[in-house]
Amino acid sequence: MTEYAAGTPSWVDLSTTDADGSVAFYGGLFGWSATEGSEEFGGYRTFMDDGQSVAGLNPMGELPAWSTYVATDDAVATAEKVSANGGTVIAPPMDVGALGRMAIFQDPAGAIFGIWQAGEHRGAEKVNAPYSLCWNELHARGFEGVKPFYNAVFGWESAPFPEDGNGSYFVWNLGEKGVGGGMEMMENAPAEMPSHWLTWFAVADRDATVAKAQELGGQALMSEMDMPGVGKLAVLQDPQGAAFGILEGETADE
Repeated sequence: MTEYAAGTPSWVDLSTTDADGSVAFYGGLFGWSATEGSEEFGGYRTFMDDGQSVAGLNPMGELPAWSTYVATDDAVATAEKVSANGGTVIAPPMDVGALGRMAIFQDPAGAIFGIWQAGEHRGAEKVNAPYSLCWNELHARGFEGVKPFYNAVFGWESAPFPEDGNGSYFVWNLGEKGVGGGMEMMENAPAEMPSHWLTWFAVADRDATVAKAQELGGQALMSEMDMPGVGKLAVLQDPQGAAFGILEGETADE
């Protein structure tokens, strides 16, 4: 990927309390390497796979978590839309050297997400193939109520998936292209778990990846779920506590 249309998730990064531990875990799990941290950007590093960027690593995070960033052509205008539609600006648009401009927001349901206005850094170079980003998914308390927010900010429209399903899962469409998914927070989710964006990575073998994650000190939050027409899924947690999904399936082979 060299370009991302505005409104398309273009980058993810991991906030961690143990950068070296995270590099070791994801290196062992996905085969990723990591660049050296730059003092100019607070030690921020980039995960690489096959010589291509796949994600970022933020060593300054207070809470371990994966974050989603959506591409925008105008960070200031997007921030204004967020404020005007019930969202909260956590970190206003700021320049990241010549790489681009970013901002961090919270949607009306409480989920944190970011935006990225590309400069020299366009976004993830490798996507939709093992082992790289393949999907971004909102789990929200009050999902119906947050739909108008994302429509106003990014122009997204939600559609049930599958079309003849029970309406519990939705795909975010930007025009005719699906750019993400969303659903109401599961009833059995812990009460203290906030609305959040879940990052999904494509893998070649779900079961082997789950076993490897556990061997490396991670946990399986949802060890297996098979979805016809989609593939084999699982939700994992790294040793520092950041959750993420893995998918072996059609998306991984596109």
